[in-house]
Formats: sequence, C-alpha cells, structure tokens
Amino acid sequence: MLLGMLFKKIGVFTDSFVKTMNSFVFQIALPVLVFKELSSQDFYQIWDGSFVLFCFFATLGSILIAILLSFLFKNHSIRGEFAQAAYRSSAALLGISFIQNIYGNAGISPMMIIGCVPLYNIMAVLILSFMKPERGCLNRSLFLHTIKGIATNPIILGIVLGMIWSLLSLPQPTIMTKTVTYIANLATPLGLMAMGAGFHAGAALSSLKPALTACFCKLILFCALLLPLAVHFGFTHDKLLCVLIMAGSPTTVSCFVMAKNMGHEGTISSTCVMLTTIFSAFTLTLWLYILKTFGLV
Repeated sequence: MLLGMLFKKIGVFTDSFVKTMNSFVFQIALPVLVFKELSSQDFYQIWDGSFVLFCFFATLGSILIAILLSFLFKNHSIRGEFAQAAYRSSAALLGISFIQNIYGNAGISPMMIIGCVPLYNIMAVLILSFMKPERGCLNRSLFLHTIKGIATNPIILGIVLGMIWSLLSLPQPTIMTKTVTYIANLATPLGLMAMGAGFHAGAALSSLKPALTACFCKLILFCALLLPLAVHFGFTHDKLLCVLIMAGSPTTVSCFVMAKNMGHEGTISSTCVMLTTIFSAFTLTLWLYILKTFGLV
C-alpha cells in the first residue's frame, strides 16, 4: 500500500493505470488465485459435509449481522461497503497457508473455502448491487443485472472452475502450473498497490467510525460468536483454526477491488483492509493463545 502511495505521488501510477490495474486484479489475478488454491486439492479424500454446512451457515449469519449493523449509519452510500468489509475474510488467501504453517499440511481448509468463499462473493455482488450509492429503484432490470453479475463474477467463476478441475482430477502440465502460479502471485501485491494509490487520508478519516466498527466486527465480534459455537459442535484443532481464519482474518483485498469495480467509492473498504491487516497480527495471536490455553488446537 505504501508503495502504491509512493508511485502515485511521483507520477509512476496514474488514475487510469490504477483503474486498469484494479480491473486486472478483479478479472484475472484473483480468479486465477482461487483456481490455483482449489484445483490442486483432493476433495474426495477430505470431504466433511457437516463442517462445510457449519462454515456456510456461520458465514451467512455473519453476513446478516453485518447488513443489520450497516443500517446504524445514516449515510446510505457507505452501507454496502461497510457490510462487505465487516464480514469478508481473507479465507482463500490465508486459510491454506495458515493451516500448513501450523500443522504441516492443508488439512480441512479447502472445506472451509467451499463453505464460505462462494457465499462471500455471491453476497458481495448482491450487497454492492442493492446498496449502491446511486442505486435506482428496485425493478426487474436491477434484479436481472444482479443475477448476471453473480453468474459472470470472475472470482465465482474461478471457484467453480477450480472445484470442477479438482473433482475431475484433471492433470496440470508444468507450464500451466507455473503460469497459474505466476499470475496468482500478482493478485495480492497488485491489489494492495492499487489500493494504496487510490487511498485518500482525508476521506479515510471522515469514514473512520464505520471503518473501525467494521474492523471490530471482523477481528473480534465474529470470532467471539463463532469460535464457541464451533467448539459446541465438536470442531477442534485444524477445523477450529479454519473457523478462526474464516471469522477473524483481515478483510481481503478483493473486497476493495470488487467495491471499486461495482461503482462504490472504496474508501471504507481500503481503510478496513489496512486496519484489519495491521491489527490482525495482534488479534489472531490472542485468539490462538486462548484456543491453545484451552487445549483446543
């Protein structure tokens, strides 16, 4: 983000270039990233329907809470961004690597991704469409446009293609694997630089209250609600860590990219990504310490 701000300041990045970079990340890099994460997993071997359902309904509950909280703010133009930033985690970006670092393998994390990431993106399209700053009246045209947005959303297409590729056990030639990896590796750095280049401190300060509220929901509230619930249903160790990532990891950079590409200002999204990324270093450590103390991980 700091590099993006610097490049914009010295004129290397222009507004049109940043817009193009956002479009590239949204339409190409992020879909390729989720395809890479899912296509290489063996879903037959690790399938756990009860855990997938838990992740799905836990995510749905978090989304509904975020939407309800968004109506606390009188400025309707920020509600869509707030709701998306409050619930949308870096599940696909962090989930597998987080579990691998602790347990040495991906474990059950692909099941968590199936349970929450498609719902993240479908609901993001719905929220950002129906809560647009300059949205027109609710009519057939808006509904059709929203359905089309879901069906053609690049990230959702990447998820579907990755799952199909895995379920069919299709081989990946070395040249394909390398190309996919190269493009996937661009998603996060380019998305963060684009966000930094478009970041305006004055606008961020003016929307600090909703951003901090979303940050609290993302890092504290949903963990406090979902972790005890997961333990109640018997999910511990790698499954509980997946729930922690799903509930309490930083707001994903794709949140900002999607908001910008769907006609929103992007200020709250970028502020939330920045704040949750900084504070998650402390909150995730705290939650891990608590779970370790109780012998749950």
